[in-house]
Amino acid sequence: MGKFVIKQTNTGFTISLKAGNGEVIGIGGEVFNTLASAKNSIESIKKNAPIANVEDQTVENVEAAKCPKFEIYKDNAGEFRFRLKARNGEPILASEGYKAKDGCKNGIASVVKNAPEADVVDPE
Repeated sequence: MGKFVIKQTNTGFTISLKAGNGEVIGIGGEVFNTLASAKNSIESIKKNAPIANVEDQTVENVEAAKCPKFEIYKDNAGEFRFRLKARNGEPILASEGYKAKDGCKNGIASVVKNAPEADVVDPE
């Protein structure tokens, strides 16, 4: 089972979602000022991931999907990435770069599978 890890930094709190094998699936969209706001973002990810649409921005004539949604896109290095946007359109989770689109899609599937039941690990 996956877990959300909250870390305290000099500037606030960050979150990451890790799969059962410890691999990072995604990181939160921002640095949070308070622990409570980081936890609120985790709850939003848990709630939105399982019902999110997928919008593949790497194809021609892409159809805009309604939020919540995962957006698949290519970064400046030519790698595939995804970001999860909440109902209000705010990005709440982002992925690492993937060489292949299938890897990116597998990352989305992993978020959908792991996020809803993931434990939350508070900062030490």
